[in-house]
Amino acid sequence: MEQTNKGLTKPGVVVIQTFIIALATVGEIHWREGVGVVSGIAICFATFATIRFARLGTAYVAAATAPLAFAVTCIASLIIQDGIHPSRLGIDIVSSFASAAPYLILSAIYGWFNYFRNRKVDQKSKLIR
Repeated sequence: MEQTNKGLTKPGVVVIQTFIIALATVGEIHWREGVGVVSGIAICFATFATIRFARLGTAYVAAATAPLAFAVTCIASLIIQDGIHPSRLGIDIVSSFASAAPYLILSAIYGWFNYFRNRKVDQKSKLIR
């Protein structure tokens, strides 16, 4: 018999994804002065890991949190690094999002595919009962 009480809860998914993405993004912005492959791999890893180790019913949170966590972390890190200089900050934010876009798209496709697949399977199991 499968237990559904094992795994990450919705707040756990948010905390784990935010921590992994923030650690990689802040480190990369600090050392490389920009976002790149390290942050992208962290985004994909955080999404895949939380989908794998989360409870049933948390697929929506796992799919939606990674881009939000990246955006908040990136903007906060750039404000701390550059200060509030609108032109410099705007260019850095756009270039950071552009650098991470392929990884965000890949993790979003996988996350939402998993969410809709689980939703369809759940609806079928309700019909069978």
